[in-house]
Amino acid sequence: MAFLKLIRYQNLLLLIFMQLLFRYGFLNLQNITLALTDLQFGILVLSTVCIAAAGYIINNIFDKETDFINKKDVIVGTSISETMAYNLYIGINVLGVGCGFYLSNAIEKPGFTLLFIIISGTLYLYASSLKQSLLIGNIIVAILTAVSVIIVGLFDLYPMITPDNQIHLGILFKILLDYALFAFLINFIREIIKDLEDVKGDYNLGMNTLPIALGVERTSKIVLVSTALITMYLFYYIYNYYFNNNLFFSTIYSLITVIAPLIFFCIKLANAKISSDFKTLSFILKLVLLFGIISIVVNTFNILYNV
Repeated sequence: MAFLKLIRYQNLLLLIFMQLLFRYGFLNLQNITLALTDLQFGILVLSTVCIAAAGYIINNIFDKETDFINKKDVIVGTSISETMAYNLYIGINVLGVGCGFYLSNAIEKPGFTLLFIIISGTLYLYASSLKQSLLIGNIIVAILTAVSVIIVGLFDLYPMITPDNQIHLGILFKILLDYALFAFLINFIREIIKDLEDVKGDYNLGMNTLPIALGVERTSKIVLVSTALITMYLFYYIYNYYFNNNLFFSTIYSLITVIAPLIFFCIKLANAKISSDFKTLSFILKLVLLFGIISIVVNTFNILYNV
């Protein structure tokens, strides 16, 4: 159980679920030939999960003092030794990058191996230093979440593009990019909320997060305005792409599971003061991300089967 907590298995399950949805709830239903076999796609999921797990391990190693101050579960140094944690980090990382190397060569795009190396290196830099920099760490985590969506298109669609299917596959890739942007925006806000939740421990360790630089109240106001703008953008997207195209089920689903929780989030944020308040807000955003990702299946069935 300590190992599962170390790799933050709930987040990894969400990552697996997300990639499986995009493959089997979207791309697989488009009557097109995909680059990866089911086994190869499984290896792609394994690769991203391993690299993400390694990132959580190295983050827990560097965060043990902060977690202790913030009264979170401290795994490294208690349940699992720091030496063991480093060994797990190296082993899981090598497995993840190795799987990426195999897949890149399998689709005859060996240069894609660099993507896995860059992600792995960035996660280490984030844990060791970048997370202490103002907003840079928040942006990096949000970008890496978006990449986990884009990577499905890179490996399954991009190698299959020809002059004959370029327009069709380009539309599908654009949809994946839209979801990647959604994942980026929601996770960027969530990372700042987590900084608000952990402000005490971060301050004692000399970190330079937005709540420390501007204060909790000002940061909360910035997040409130940013979330309101994101909510308006998503409402426009739903109206323009779903409602105007008679995708009424998709419209209702998105309004109930994405827009309504974001409005509720803004209301709760206006009165948030203590760590537990921000923890609840972080959970709300995780649900928004989950239901937002599920909408890819809702939209696909709404279009293909008029349900």
